[in-house]
Amino acid sequence: MVMESARGSAYDVRVPQRNHLVDLARVASMLVVVIFHTLLWQVLLVDGRVRIVPWAPGPAWWAISWICTIIPVFFVAAGYANAVVVDKWRASGAQYGAFLTLRGGRLLGPMTLFVVMVAVLASIAAWLGWANEAATLSKQFAQLLWFAVVYLLLLASAPLTVWLHDHVGGWVMLPLLAAAIGVDAAVRFTGDVGLQWVNLAFVWPLAHQWGIAYHRGWFRRWRMPILFALISAGIATISGLVVWFHYPASAVAWADIPVANLLPPTLAITVLGFCQAAVMAILEKRGVADRLSKRTARVVQITNALLLSVYLWHVPAIVVSAAILVGLSLLWPAATPVLLNPVLLIALVVAIVTLVVPQIARVEARLIPTPGPGAPNNTTAILGFALFASGTWAVWQSGVLIYPTELQAGFALLWFLAGVWALRRATIHTSG
Repeated sequence: MVMESARGSAYDVRVPQRNHLVDLARVASMLVVVIFHTLLWQVLLVDGRVRIVPWAPGPAWWAISWICTIIPVFFVAAGYANAVVVDKWRASGAQYGAFLTLRGGRLLGPMTLFVVMVAVLASIAAWLGWANEAATLSKQFAQLLWFAVVYLLLLASAPLTVWLHDHVGGWVMLPLLAAAIGVDAAVRFTGDVGLQWVNLAFVWPLAHQWGIAYHRGWFRRWRMPILFALISAGIATISGLVVWFHYPASAVAWADIPVANLLPPTLAITVLGFCQAAVMAILEKRGVADRLSKRTARVVQITNALLLSVYLWHVPAIVVSAAILVGLSLLWPAATPVLLNPVLLIALVVAIVTLVVPQIARVEARLIPTPGPGAPNNTTAILGFALFASGTWAVWQSGVLIYPTELQAGFALLWFLAGVWALRRATIHTSG
């Protein structure tokens, strides 16, 4: 099947209804996130006492991180997926509000359950006398929501960014690239590392734009020698940024290199994302994932549907897994070297996520509103989505719990719940 662009001309490459390679790239990205977060801390048993220390892997792992950090390709895959969704939405003739409620409404279940659970547990802990610890942990869990905030903004802007690519092509990427470079320059001139967070508004949207371009034929229609040349140039650029411009030597942060390139993102991660899109094109040209069995394709599709749930609940899974292994080590000290081995911890975390997250998703599914017949009110839908996205941002910044000394966190929770109610209402109450 050859899909048509918004201007009516055929794409330069064939676009399958579902690109299994893109789906597998998303799954691989999330697996890397789970493994990385599992390895951030070492759980030790010293003289019968549990010690938790940040892992400092050393320069060898810094180098390896550039190969293993495939988070940028997740945003490339998101751009590809959003291009597919925008094309279907255009063909339907529905208003922008319908696009927001259909896509945003699916996030309400996972996001609501996670935020409410964190708020309930943190509030209980605070009222039992651990207010400071509860506030700290609430904020730490809320840090996961940076990803949701960025994704919501990318989703809301997808109709515009797809339209821009269809009308001006790669030129739309230049302002984003220039802005990312400008932020990096400002950080280095001022020494204010906090400015680097501004690049959330430029680096990930640029990777998302590459995903839209990938759907439209970029990368995939380029010849193999060009792709390999671009990857080589990307590697040289990253090396130059590290050696000559003193960018962090690791893609991700560890105890021995607390400031890195991934979060907040730098130009080096931008280049890495471009290289990963080129690698994905090479794999697609080689026919990787072209012919998955129906069973395997179904598993990949279901896993993709669960990725947000996996992301939100993998940290609790890490905590539970570590507690299980520590408990067993206390009961069986001789087995401590095996039980507290990071490889075993990773395996247990993955097993718990695999077994438990689908059950959590069943609860989340009940919290996802069923769209009413007909079209939602356009203004109500836009305002509801905006309130939900901004409420998610508030939770990311402040955490969530109800306690007299944590008014900001309480306000963030109310803001978020108001957004959930508004978007849910816009989804359900339609003109039908």
